[in-house]
Amino acid sequence: MKKAVIAAVILFAGLAIWAIAAKVAEADKTESFANALAEPSVGNPAPALTLTDTKGKQHNLADYKGKYVVLEWVNFGCPFVKKHYGSGNMQATQKKAVDKGVVWLSVCSSAEGKQGHMAADDWNQEIADRKMSSTAVLIDESGTVGKTYGAKTTPHMYIVNPDGVLIYKGAIDDKPSTNQDDVPGARNHVLAALDESMAGKPVSTASTTPYGCSVKYK
Repeated sequence: MKKAVIAAVILFAGLAIWAIAAKVAEADKTESFANALAEPSVGNPAPALTLTDTKGKQHNLADYKGKYVVLEWVNFGCPFVKKHYGSGNMQATQKKAVDKGVVWLSVCSSAEGKQGHMAADDWNQEIADRKMSSTAVLIDESGTVGKTYGAKTTPHMYIVNPDGVLIYKGAIDDKPSTNQDDVPGARNHVLAALDESMAGKPVSTASTTPYGCSVKYK
């Protein structure tokens, strides 16, 4: 009798644990679905963004209304990112944009302990060593902003126009490889979109499939 009672208790405990695990899994699925729904569409207002950069300064997307803003998701451990920084392509793209008055915000959504995550001092050293020309590197350790934007890869690019509207999202170019030799013959979607929009023209390629390493969220 005693063994039967113990067995029953173990059975009920197991069922309870299974039920809790099922609820947690369902909650995760719901959250993922919600995040997917939250991904902004080209032609709509860009989601609000408030993050602190590697030097401790806070940046709010709303503060840059009236200017073009480029968002670049970055992770220096990713071979696709290494392609664009190793070739100097990303830095050159940053400089061309910034020289036109564009605000360029590089964003790292790598969680602590994940590839690409660095302390602020290490980031500042990387910025200097790689001769980055972005306006600032923003730290999104929680991944909140990355998930709000639907950032999937590094790199993943977004352009916001002076009215706060998203006018481009996707890949930096049309050569989805890790080969630096592909850079010279590639179409730079970011520069093309900026040039067209600044000339008062509609962006001919406003959305592309991003390529790169997955963003290392929590």
